[in-house]
Amino acid sequence: MNQRRADIVVSFLVAAILVVGGALGWQAYRQQQAFEQMGSMMGMSMGSVHGTNPLWYFLGTLLVSAVISGGYLIVRDELTSIDTIDRSRHETKEPNERESSEPPAISVESTGPINPETQPEARVLDLLPDNERRILEPVLSSPGITQIELRDRSDFSKSKVSQTASDLEKRGLLYRERQGRTYRIYPSDDLQQSHE
Repeated sequence: MNQRRADIVVSFLVAAILVVGGALGWQAYRQQQAFEQMGSMMGMSMGSVHGTNPLWYFLGTLLVSAVISGGYLIVRDELTSIDTIDRSRHETKEPNERESSEPPAISVESTGPINPETQPEARVLDLLPDNERRILEPVLSSPGITQIELRDRSDFSKSKVSQTASDLEKRGLLYRERQGRTYRIYPSDDLQQSHE
């Protein structure tokens, strides 16, 4: 579910809670008014004996709406970022599937299969989508590469390089240091040690 859809679903949920809470509060208010009229006709107060105070319905409705809205706002970025990562992986797989209908050939070099214990950076690169791999490979081969040089090597737009590098940084695969109007990009310490 993308962020816009999630926002719409939560806003409809909060609106429904407000409508139902308002209706219950209004019904309790009308019931309280009827009991007070009945009591005034009989010469006694019946409002304290029957029903819940409508103010409790209104306050409860506002509290539940605030809790749902606040909880959603707290987890909103996490939910949509997970969806974005899954979607980007799915999108990078789809064009490859469309290009050829035959199964991909598995190439094994003469040295044998990749051992994740001895070559963890190769394993990480295998697991990444193509666009992230195109950003991380030059960073591994040239630590300290600027974001401008990285844009030239990967043939991505400036915003695509920035967004992908930011995503990789959030996942701890690389880190960036500000240098003037650009960044120098370095692989994470774990990837750097295994690459040397």
